[in-house]
Amino acid sequence: MAAAQPAQEPRALAPEPLRRLLADVKGLGPGRRRLVLLLGPLGDFDSIEYAQALVPVLPALEAADIGVLAIAIGDQAGRDRFCRFTGFPPGLLRVHPDASLHRALGLYGGLELLPGPWPNLLLMCAGIGSPGTLAEVLRGYTGDRHAPQRIADDETVALGGLRLSGSLFARAGGRGFLRPFELATVRLRNMLEVLGHWRTYVPSGGHLTQRGGTYLLDAEDRILHQHRDPGLLGFSATMARPLRFLDPHLPPPASRP
Repeated sequence: MAAAQPAQEPRALAPEPLRRLLADVKGLGPGRRRLVLLLGPLGDFDSIEYAQALVPVLPALEAADIGVLAIAIGDQAGRDRFCRFTGFPPGLLRVHPDASLHRALGLYGGLELLPGPWPNLLLMCAGIGSPGTLAEVLRGYTGDRHAPQRIADDETVALGGLRLSGSLFARAGGRGFLRPFELATVRLRNMLEVLGHWRTYVPSGGHLTQRGGTYLLDAEDRILHQHRDPGLLGFSATMARPLRFLDPHLPPPASRP
């Protein structure tokens, strides 16, 4: 006779502030799976990069009946520009003027070594109080054969007055994976967008170091997946494929809508 399998421990409930918020959003209460992203400021490079990664899989999430909500720090004008730039649907993004929800969920507020957010943000860019940041920056320049290609051959990348053809990356590094300088180019394009419209994206600089988090909940408000960002460029535990945690919950890519 086969040995009885030990009973699995019940999954933890989502934090109460998150459950309370979702209960007040039409279609996102208990009864279905939900993906909730807590982003930092709208102008944070992580916020933009995460949204860009999520946009292509939104149809698959809808087909799987997984509700999506992103919450970022900013205002309505920043939300509108963010959605135009990233392609993220405005109806799936809420903005809060401060980090009160982030604090209620215990998310990392960032380094507090020096007075003011800017000095601490610069230290975090150097990897201080921000584990994994320097390695992720380096990956953007060296490429990654385990990560997907980001720029199509027929795509044109506008970097201010400079326009680059996506075919340059194919000629320099090949196809079908993340080539050297490819991700760095995407991040530079994002940076130019934010810096060119800084006050729209970041109306208040008091929360520049605030990190976000990811929650995937089941129909009973229990946590299927949770990630708390430990630092800059750390919005996923698997940055080469930041949405890998969704794989068990979505159909294979070949069969997705």
